[in-house]
Amino acid sequence: MLRSFFKRDQEPERNSPTVLSGPRIPRHSSAWSAMLKHLKEEESLRVLDIGPTSPQNINFVTGLGHSIYMGDVVHESLTGAPDGSWLLPPEEEGGKPRFNVEGFFEQNLNFGGRQFDVVLLWTTLDYIPEGLIEPLVAHLHSAVSKGGRILALFHSKMAGATAYCRYHLTDNDTIEMQETEPHPIQRVYTNRSIEKLFSKFSNYRFFLAKDNLYEVIITR
Repeated sequence: MLRSFFKRDQEPERNSPTVLSGPRIPRHSSAWSAMLKHLKEEESLRVLDIGPTSPQNINFVTGLGHSIYMGDVVHESLTGAPDGSWLLPPEEEGGKPRFNVEGFFEQNLNFGGRQFDVVLLWTTLDYIPEGLIEPLVAHLHSAVSKGGRILALFHSKMAGATAYCRYHLTDNDTIEMQETEPHPIQRVYTNRSIEKLFSKFSNYRFFLAKDNLYEVIITR
């Protein structure tokens, strides 16, 4: 199944397969506040929003005069392949399964040579299969323009974490969290592990949060 992207003056090709459930819960986000300021100061940016389709996000970003594209990476990486998995058999007996990175990018994150100025990555890296993490970061590095920014959230604790959520944008310092499918958190990160993962990027700005999430803006 080919991945859908959305941009200004273009209708979605299909609805996201991910089920959004439950109420939207406002959450203060200093990182979003900083990114919102950037979006309001600049013109005609290309924004990549990683997550299930959110008409609210599409309308908000295009209303600021920017283009927006979407990719539902978590859902697709866990359930979207024709056989229900993107895992390949290990190269040798007893080895670890491999992730079909090339096939996944071709079907879900084929940017067609586009460069992005802003990526809303959210908590994607906490949920996707291990074999996709580093290739995805490298894929984004090649697709983000110099000086472009990534907004990412990372769980700092396994215990007490909420279900996988969609984040909806607002015109203030809050984002609205809405539960989706009950995908479990695969891993947690420290500041050091985040910096190591994004070592090819030029700058990292961490924001304090009261809940069990790191907020980071990473600059290409």
